[in-house]
Amino acid sequence: MSLTATYRLGTRLFWRDRAMLAASVITPVGLAVGMPALMRHVTSGGVPFATTMFQSALAILLALTAFMNIAVALTTRRDQLVLKRLRAGLLTDAQILVGQIAGTATQTFVVIVLCTVAVRFAAGVPLPDDPLLFAAMTAAGSAVLALLGAAYTAAIPRSELAGAYTMPLFLAAGVSAGAMGPIPLPSWLSTALDLLPTSAVVHAVKTGEAVVPALVLAGWAVVGVVAIRLWFRWEPRRS
Repeated sequence: MSLTATYRLGTRLFWRDRAMLAASVITPVGLAVGMPALMRHVTSGGVPFATTMFQSALAILLALTAFMNIAVALTTRRDQLVLKRLRAGLLTDAQILVGQIAGTATQTFVVIVLCTVAVRFAAGVPLPDDPLLFAAMTAAGSAVLALLGAAYTAAIPRSELAGAYTMPLFLAAGVSAGAMGPIPLPSWLSTALDLLPTSAVVHAVKTGEAVVPALVLAGWAVVGVVAIRLWFRWEPRRS
């Protein structure tokens, strides 16, 4: 089995899991496309408001389709001893995880691109002014969130709790990016939430600034790699 094979295996298992599709694809896509389309017609803000809402909804897409997706999937495969069996083959630990992370990141990026096109027709939201920046930041964000999701599995005791354990990031990402509407926050909390990787991607897409968001994503990537090396578990805890 090669690295490409683990990539394809993770992708195939994901698209066959109906519960995962509903939670990490159908739901976020519905929010990212449906809400701007609704707001486009029921508010006075029109297209500009729908555009801002869609840009903010990128945080939800990243949190659910990348972070939650891989956290739930890897926790389930760990508890089912699938990861343990993969380690018994010729692949290294790094190859197994890279294949899983790359597959999740690719799926997330494709979903974001499809939503960007769909919301253009559904709500009149214009395509990104700088397509290269948009592609680079959303691709980097997808990879970093998938990496962090893999690292976060160390904190999830068992697969049944994976969805609940990932919910705090989803809420924090949505609030910080404004995807849940204007919520008054203390200045210190707002500053802290701005350092989330999802906030960095949304900030880059909204403003066109790339340097600071790229540094934030790079910092989180380092955190994810270190956390995986220190705490990632390949087998369930023994009770």
